[in-house]
Amino acid sequence: MWIYLIAFAVLVLAVITIYNALVRLRLQCDNAWADVDVQLKRRHDLVPNVVETVKGYAGHERETLDSVVTARSRAMGAQSPAARAEAEGQLTQALKSLFALAEAYPQLRAVESFTQLQATLSQIEDAIQNARRYYNAVVRDLNTRIAQFPSNLIANMFAFQPREFFELTSPAEREAPQVRFGPGGR
Repeated sequence: MWIYLIAFAVLVLAVITIYNALVRLRLQCDNAWADVDVQLKRRHDLVPNVVETVKGYAGHERETLDSVVTARSRAMGAQSPAARAEAEGQLTQALKSLFALAEAYPQLRAVESFTQLQATLSQIEDAIQNARRYYNAVVRDLNTRIAQFPSNLIANMFAFQPREFFELTSPAEREAPQVRFGPGGR
């Protein structure tokens, strides 16, 4: 009788331990996604300032400016990590075009506010990369736990679902926008 009672207690403790580990990982995923979201919001908030600064010097380059604004709107509206990654990749490409355009305007590159915006954007890009890397690591850990035995039994019992990675969809998107200008270009 005692043996059955001890075996049952060990089983209950194992279930509780596995469940708590899954909950901890799920909360870490939520927290990591919130960190990614904060960094992306910082980027989205900076984009209108960059567009306005460029518009003052290259306002006739309407197509490029409009593509940045449109990409920003799509990125802000994307919900899932996969949709967000795709929209952010489009924003990155639009920003690359914008900064390439800025190279054609030496007077714009000489404006202190523009160079400050470039430096801030560069810092934000680094922060986004770090937040994305951490989020993906936590998602990997959660998805591994959900798939491994015996935690997969507990995960199925309590409806834990794997999370999506925040991955870039094309090789061109993997390159951060070049935002540093110096004498003679990049």
